[in-house]
Amino acid sequence: MQAIILAAGCGNRLGRQAAGRPKSLLEFGGKSLLERHIETLRARHIERITLVIGYEAEQIRAHLQGGPDGIDFIFNPCFHEGSGLSLAAAREVIGKQPQFILMDADVLHDPRLIRRLLDSPAQNCFLLDQDFIPGIEPVKLCVNASGQIIEFAKERAAGLDYVIEGESVGFFKVSRATGRRLSARIDPYLDVRAEYQARDL
Repeated sequence: MQAIILAAGCGNRLGRQAAGRPKSLLEFGGKSLLERHIETLRARHIERITLVIGYEAEQIRAHLQGGPDGIDFIFNPCFHEGSGLSLAAAREVIGKQPQFILMDADVLHDPRLIRRLLDSPAQNCFLLDQDFIPGIEPVKLCVNASGQIIEFAKERAAGLDYVIEGESVGFFKVSRATGRRLSARIDPYLDVRAEYQARDL
């Protein structure tokens, strides 16, 4: 199994705490978030890791230089436009994997969360936190009675028929079939983005 870590974001909301560093290089207990992610994944025998980088990309490369093998880098030049374009940058990897873990890099987590994700018998699964603070900031996952995601956004649409709502932790396990479906939807997403950009011109 392979892991794809989205680590391209700017971290504007962190202000002085980021001090010009990518969010994934913030340290907790003497280790960066990225180092923690890699250690957790390796402990679960995930040897191949793809990092999608953008903001201060060279800092991340330098931070991991001389570190563990099996790490590939993909550069997202449009890192300031959201994680959707980081996912688009990794589409070739997404479409080829029999199964993969997709992770946001800026999450401080207990390693048991990754274990729970990997040990789930479901081919496709995700982590959500039902004990979250409501508001515009949390990315919300709404799940119907069949266990399917019917909303994945900061603002929940009105009238949804859901049984569970929670904040996305940012960690997903994805099967080959779902990865290919996801990859196939990237081009239409990019076409819509290009159309809106053309209108703004």
